[in-house]
Amino acid sequence: MRNLQSINSGKQAGPAVDPIRTAVRFPLRLELILDTDEGELTATTEDVSANGVLFSVAKLPAVDSRVEFTMMMPAAIMGHEKDVVVHCVGRIVRHGRSGQTLQAAAVIDEYFLRA
Repeated sequence: MRNLQSINSGKQAGPAVDPIRTAVRFPLRLELILDTDEGELTATTEDVSANGVLFSVAKLPAVDSRVEFTMMMPAAIMGHEKDVVVHCVGRIVRHGRSGQTLQAAAVIDEYFLRA
């Protein structure tokens, strides 16, 4: 990581921290139906954290657009006896590509758990 120069004081600030990447990520492949401003999209997660999700999708939702989706999180990961349904509301923060696969990352702004 690089250090950022403080504009106001000229002093060194701490390491740059990307808030989307500070939580532990789980490499999970879960099927999703994304509710977007452009309609429903089918996606598959690549990794999931408490702060966000990276997913593969055939059509990319616009950066800064709102998304809503529900995931069935495995009990073992959630530390629960049963799988947990997590309903999420967030926004797309970036696009990417892995080979021929289109990917988008969404930050999760709100989530609701149902066991």
